[in-house]
Amino acid sequence: MPKLKRKEYDRLLEPLEEELVGMARWARHTGARICVIFEGRDTAGKGGAIRAVSQRLNPRQCRVVALSKPNETEMTQWYFQRYVPHLPAAGEIVLLDRSWYNRAGVEKVMGFTSDDKVARFLEEAPKFEKMLTDDGILLFKYWLTTDQDNQEERLAERLDDPLKRWKLSPIDLAAREKYAAYTEAREAMLKATHTDHAPWTLVDFNDQKHGRLTLVRDLLDRLPDTHVEPPELEFPQLGHEPLEETYNVIQPIAPYPLD
Repeated sequence: MPKLKRKEYDRLLEPLEEELVGMARWARHTGARICVIFEGRDTAGKGGAIRAVSQRLNPRQCRVVALSKPNETEMTQWYFQRYVPHLPAAGEIVLLDRSWYNRAGVEKVMGFTSDDKVARFLEEAPKFEKMLTDDGILLFKYWLTTDQDNQEERLAERLDDPLKRWKLSPIDLAAREKYAAYTEAREAMLKATHTDHAPWTLVDFNDQKHGRLTLVRDLLDRLPDTHVEPPELEFPQLGHEPLEETYNVIQPIAPYPLD
């Protein structure tokens, strides 16, 4: 499949963005609670996929949640506890940039937790998600797939690009040697947690632009009919000539110089 040029990608994304705005209006109108999980290997493209969903939506309605590692108090809590406050209320859309599935992925592979805790998590996760969906939350779980050669290329790009360097951590570099172990852990996770009430959807993100379009289209197709007409708003005449901005106390800085 040929790689998409940026202009072509933007052209294809625009009608999907209109549908996403309509979806958000539907969620606000009906009180729907939408929670979307984005999982995948390092550099798979989770951040870009989340932006593709969220960038045209009201940030007061659509929240991105990316939790850091648990603190000392959270480490003593029920594992799912710290995620619960971030679940959507009526009319909200929550996008989880990684999720409770850290336990079955990075924590397992990098030895940050015990095998017993991983086994208990794999048993409890479907029950936890059943509670969420039984209560009416619309839960979608996406795993973004990428081959190791693409992962290596993207990791090297992050190392060389000062604007992306912050994305690279020592854990990311250590995980390079554990590609096969991550595959094994993922397959065990999918086998245990792919359920009728909360199924997984795998999306090919070897080409991230194709992947974003595929994911957004799938998300929209799996929601019920979301068409709600926008409210009619009148835009009356201003009644006078538009006024210029004035400054009485502090002068604004000069415009950025253009060559």
